Amino acid sequence: MISASLVKELREKTGAGMMDCKKALEAVDGNVEAAIDWLREKGIAKAAKKSDRIAAEGLTKVVVSGNVAIVVELNSETDFVAKNEQFLTLLDVVANTILDGQPSDVEAALALTTEKGTLETLIAEATATIGEKISLRRFELVSKQDDEVFGSYMHNGGRISAVAVLNGENAEVAKDVAMQVASMQPAYISRNHMPADIVEKERGIQLEIIKNDEAMANKPEKVLAGILEGRLSKSLQDMCLVDQLFFKNPDLKVGQYLKQANTETVAFVRYAVGEGIEKKADNFVEEVMSQAFGK
Repeated sequence: MISASLVKELREKTGAGMMDCKKALEAVDGNVEAAIDWLREKGIAKAAKKSDRIAAEGLTKVVVSGNVAIVVELNSETDFVAKNEQFLTLLDVVANTILDGQPSDVEAALALTTEKGTLETLIAEATATIGEKISLRRFELVSKQDDEVFGSYMHNGGRISAVAVLNGENAEVAKDVAMQVASMQPAYISRNHMPADIVEKERGIQLEIIKNDEAMANKPEKVLAGILEGRLSKSLQDMCLVDQLFFKNPDLKVGQYLKQANTETVAFVRYAVGEGIEKKADNFVEEVMSQAFGK
C-alpha cells in the first residue's frame, strides 16, 4: 500500500502529477529514488521541469454531442507547436474525454482516464515528446434542451472558438450567432443579463462626461436624462450581443435578426487562445549578452 505522504514526497521532488507518482511508486515497490528514475524514463519528470514556462499559445476547440457541447483550450508555448499533428490529436482526445466524462473542473478533468492513461499523463508525455510545456487551461460544458439548438464556430483553425444555444431548431441562425460571438466578442446576451454594478459604473462615467460638457449646461433635466440614457446605451451596445450590428447585415442589430427568425439566444461561450495570460516579453539582446558573457 503506497501512502499519501510518499506520493506527496515524490510529487514535490519531480513535479509530476499525483496519479503518475502513485503509479511510479507502485511499479517500484515504494522506492522513491527508483520512482524518480521510472518517471524520467517515461518522460514525465522531464516534462515537470518545464512547468514554470509560460504556455500562452495553442488552440481552442468546440465539440458537440447530443445535448451537450464543450469549449476547451489547450495551451503550448509557441504557435508552431499548436500546428503539430501530435498536439492536434491530443486536443481531440482531451475535448472528447472531457465531453464524455463531464468533470467539474480542470483538476478532475486531468484525472479522467483514456485507453493510454489519464489526461494528465497524456499531456505530460506530449510535453516531454514535443519539448514544450503543454497544459489544459480551461473548459466549459454547455447543455441545451431538446427544443433548443447549438451553433458552433472555430476561427483560424481554433484560435477562437464559440458555441451558442438558441431556442428552436434553426441551425443556420445558431451558427450565425456563434460566428457573431466569435468575431464581435460580446460579454452578455443583453442589458438584462448584465450585472447592475457594470451598468451603474458606466452610467456614472457618462454622467460625469455630460457634467463637464459646457454645451450641456443650459439643457433641461429631462433632455439631459435622455442624452444620458442614449449615451449609456451606445457605450454598452458592443458588450451586448442583441445590441451589436449583425456582421452579415450591418443594417440590422442581432436582436432584430433573431426576432425575424423567431428565436432568442439562451447562452453562449467564447474562448480565444491566451486571453488573459500575461506573456513573457523576451529581450533578445539581453539573452544574447547573457549567453556570450555569462551575465
